[in-house]
Amino acid sequence: MRIFISGIAGFLGSHLAERLMAMGHDVVGCDSLLGGELVNVPPEAEFYQYDCRDFNAMAKVMRGCELVYHCAATAYEGLSVFAPAMIMDNIVTGSVAVFSAAIADGARRIVFCSSMARYGTNDVPFCESYVPRPQDPYGIGKLAAEQALVTLAGVHGIEYAIAVPHNIIGARQKFDDPYRNVASIMANLMLQGRSPFIYGDGEQMRCFSHIEDCLSCLLAMGLTERGLGEVVNIGPDEEFVSINQLFRQLKGIVGFEGQAIHLTDRPQEVRKAFCSSAKARTLLGYRTTRALEDGLGDIVEYIRRVGPRKFRYHLDIEIRNDRTPRTWTERLM
Repeated sequence: MRIFISGIAGFLGSHLAERLMAMGHDVVGCDSLLGGELVNVPPEAEFYQYDCRDFNAMAKVMRGCELVYHCAATAYEGLSVFAPAMIMDNIVTGSVAVFSAAIADGARRIVFCSSMARYGTNDVPFCESYVPRPQDPYGIGKLAAEQALVTLAGVHGIEYAIAVPHNIIGARQKFDDPYRNVASIMANLMLQGRSPFIYGDGEQMRCFSHIEDCLSCLLAMGLTERGLGEVVNIGPDEEFVSINQLFRQLKGIVGFEGQAIHLTDRPQEVRKAFCSSAKARTLLGYRTTRALEDGLGDIVEYIRRVGPRKFRYHLDIEIRNDRTPRTWTERLM
């Protein structure tokens, strides 16, 4: 099968491409390289450096593809409160352009990677039956993209599935980006002998998912009849940790002897964010095979192998005031 992946140079998209090609599929992909890296693109994949917001480019490169995975995203939930125009443009306009091009080119199915941010301040663990209550522009954008997909699929008769991954971690996750990926940011700093930063008291609760455990669900949603027309959480629901606990685990893996630096809370950050995976287990046969420590170990091993890096402040902050985190305005990382 000929399959298209947006965000193929990113963490999730590149791993998905490798797995699909290992199964014998032809993979086409695009990436703007805003958050992805060309080195991540499998050499055998047909790659185009295009922005998902460009409908004409999307329609051109998707021709002949039966299945479309939309993995591309400016996945900056915290930053979205301070750069809402850029992030919502990428999330909403980019997603709708991909969906529209897929339908115009006659694709059979779209699998959209949404976000836990859709749930906002709901009770935990988040269940798919909950009414979404996103608390920031990133979550609002992801939910808007979901709603656009459901509407367009109903009108034009294309199959769809919506995956809601937990915080995915593992090798190749971008670690020099100061705006996202808390575990990788901490690991990169500690491997440089520098103290990581924690916003607030660090008792925010999260659940982290190994990339390998996510892929099986995405493959099932794209290649089987399971999960069609459904929103499905993907990730573990057995191992919840605070950001403080995350720091302590990474500290032990790295062998770091310093302490974290606590800063003011970030606005609109949800205190508890983790999901129930009961639906994924029932529909997709999901199971957790890799523990949090495995994922953190993979991150540290990867950064050691390629070498720690300086952080790149590559995105513009649209709103600067006394609520904007000092890690960004003062470039503390």
